[in-house]
Amino acid sequence: MGTFVPGTGSEQLLMLHESGYADWDALFADVPAQVRLADGALDLPDGLSEMEAAAAMRALADKNHRFAHIFRGAGAYRHYIPAIVGRVTRKENFLTSYTPYQAEISQGILQSIFEYQSMICELTGMDVSNASVYDGAAATAEAAAMCTERKRNKVYLSQTLPPQVIQTVQTYCFGSNTPVQLVPEKDGVTDLDALKDLLDDTAACVIMAQPNYYGQIEDAAAIGKLAHEAGAKLVMNCNPISLGLLATPAECGADVAVGEGQPLGMPLAWGGPYLGYMAATTAMMRKLPGRIVGETTDNAGNRAFVLTLQAREQHIRREKAKSNVCSNEALCALTAGVYLSAVGPDGLAQIAQRCCDNAHYLASQLEKAGLKLAFSNEFFHEFVTECPDAVAVLDALAEQDILGGLPLDEHRILWCATECNTKEEMDQVAQIAKEVCGQ
Repeated sequence: MGTFVPGTGSEQLLMLHESGYADWDALFADVPAQVRLADGALDLPDGLSEMEAAAAMRALADKNHRFAHIFRGAGAYRHYIPAIVGRVTRKENFLTSYTPYQAEISQGILQSIFEYQSMICELTGMDVSNASVYDGAAATAEAAAMCTERKRNKVYLSQTLPPQVIQTVQTYCFGSNTPVQLVPEKDGVTDLDALKDLLDDTAACVIMAQPNYYGQIEDAAAIGKLAHEAGAKLVMNCNPISLGLLATPAECGADVAVGEGQPLGMPLAWGGPYLGYMAATTAMMRKLPGRIVGETTDNAGNRAFVLTLQAREQHIRREKAKSNVCSNEALCALTAGVYLSAVGPDGLAQIAQRCCDNAHYLASQLEKAGLKLAFSNEFFHEFVTECPDAVAVLDALAEQDILGGLPLDEHRILWCATECNTKEEMDQVAQIAKEVCGQ
C-alpha cells in the first residue's frame, strides 16, 4: 500500500492558488449550496478517550445478533474455512497487500496472484484469468463491457441472475449508453424460446447465472448455442463451489466466466470485502480488465513473475479504455488460492456434493412439513419453497436462533444448505415449519 502524507494548510493554499482559485468557496462553487456544510461546520459529538471509544464500539457490536444456524445464501454463503487459510493470509507479508501498484518489487505477491489465476483457469476450464476485481457483480458488468462492439452492443441479461448483478450491469451499461434486454424466466430458469425470439443482429452477449439466483441449474449449453448462433458471446456467472460438481463454463461453450469468489475461504463478514473472479478464452484475453501476472526468468535465469498484460487500463489506453478498473482484491485472491490449495480438486468436489446432498435432504423434509417446491428443475444447494405465510415460518425459526431462507415475497422462501448444516439442524427446521404450517 502507498503512504498518505497530508499537506499542511499553507501547502494546500499554495495548490489552491496555483490552480487558479482565490479561496475554497470558489473551488466548490459548482457544488449545490443545499448539500454544502454551512460555514464548514459539522455537528459532531465531543471526542472520546481510547478506552471510552472501545467501550462504545463494544456496546454497538453487542446489538448484533449472530444466529447459531444459517439457511440463507442468495449470493453470500457460509462454508467451512480450513484453519490454514487464516494462518497463511494473516502473515504480515500478505496482510497489508490490497493491490500491487508496484508489484514488481514483491515476487511473493506476484506469485500468489499467478497461482490464483492458474487455479481459476483450472476451475473454470478457461484459458486465462485476471488478477481479480472487486466483486462478482462488478466482474459481470466488466464482462459485458468486454463483449460490446460498435455494431454489436446489446447486452442480454437473464432475469434469473441475482438482482444485485442485474442492477450493477444496468448501471455500467447506462453510463456507456449500452442497450440492455432482460430475458424472461420460465419455471425458475431462462426461457429459451423467449431468448431465441429476442436475439437480433445487435446482440453482443448473453449473460446467465449457473446455478441461478433461485438455485436452479440452467441449460447453459443450450443458452450458449443460441447466443453463438446469433453472433453473440456467452458470459456465465458461476458459483465457484458448484464447479466442483457441475460442467465448467468452458465445457458449456462460455466465452467469459465470472462470479463471486466469496465461497472460496472468505467469511460472510457483513458483506465484504469480497472477490470478483474473471476468466476468458484466449480470443477474449486482450479485452480483460485489470492485470494478468505471468511467469518468466530473470537475467540470472531464475524463475520470476511479472505483470504481463494490462490491456484495458485507463492509464494504458486512455480515452479508448472501456474500464476504470486498475485495482484488484489481492488479499481476497490470496485467500481463494490458499483455500483451493487446502481442499484440492477432490476436496472441492466433495464439498460441492455435500452441499447438494444437504439441500436436497432439506427440500424433502420441508416438503413433508407442508411446504411446496416452487420449481420443477434440478437445483444445486439453493431452492425456493411456497407456503401460505413465509414470514410466520421465518419468525418461528428466528425464535429458535435459526436464520431461515430469504423471503422473496409473502409466500416464497429461498433456502440454502451447505456442508456446514447438520442433519439435526435440518430436521429442526422442518419440524418448526411443520408446526407453523399445521401439517
